[in-house]
Amino acid sequence: MKKSSKWLNKVQWDANGLVPVIAQQASTNDVLMFAWMNREALEKTVELGEAVYWSRSRKKLWHKGEESGHFQKIIDIRLDCDADVVLLKIEQVGDIACHTGRHSCFFQQLNSAEGEWIADAQ
Repeated sequence: MKKSSKWLNKVQWDANGLVPVIAQQASTNDVLMFAWMNREALEKTVELGEAVYWSRSRKKLWHKGEESGHFQKIIDIRLDCDADVVLLKIEQVGDIACHTGRHSCFFQQLNSAEGEWIADAQ
C-alpha cells in the first residue's frame, strides 16, 4: 500500500509548481544552500532520505551529490508558517555543499565601506 501524499498538498507551490528550499547543516545551523523543489523532488527526498532538488536550468530532478558524492542526508524537514518555504536540516556528506567546492554557497560577504562582495577564505 502506497503511503498517503496528503502532506504534499499543504505545500504552497508557486505558479511553476515549485517551492524554495533552504538546506541547513543540522549540527551547526550553517545555511549551506538554496534551491528549488517540485512535488516529485520533495516526495523523492522523503523516500530516499537524501536531498533531491529540481534543476530549473536543466529542467530535471537533481539528486544532490549524484556526481560529486557530496550527498545531503535528511535529518528533518520543516515547512514555514506560510507553507511556502521548505527547510531541510541535513548532514552534508564531505562537508561541501557548493558547486565551487566550498562548505556553503553563502561565502560572499558585503563590505559596505568598499561597496564590494568579498569571498571568505576557502
